[in-house]
Amino acid sequence: MLKPIKNKKQYEDMLERVYELMQKDIQPDSADSDELEVLSILIKEYENENYPVPKPNPLEAIKFRLEQLNMSESELSKILGARSRKSEILSGKRKLSLSMIRKLNEKLKIPAEILIQEY
Repeated sequence: MLKPIKNKKQYEDMLERVYELMQKDIQPDSADSDELEVLSILIKEYENENYPVPKPNPLEAIKFRLEQLNMSESELSKILGARSRKSEILSGKRKLSLSMIRKLNEKLKIPAEILIQEY
């Protein structure tokens, strides 16, 4: 019977079991398929609790998203509405306003919870 992961040894054992299961030709709705699904859930929960991934800095998120979309910083100026704001924001001299956060969320699809963080 599978139980919640309490320590690193159990975590490593479950990772090993997942690897074993993935080497098999698992059929949907089989016992192995169910076990793999439950192990994946338990492992994900343990990792979220013990190895949290920090949210990116808002400025880094904006730069990364611009790069992903092959957009220039001048295109960011168009979204924000002013050229000087763009350079002040990307340099960290100016904080994002609520209006800017809404525009960046809408146009670049950057989650608001990332944009509202302190930086």
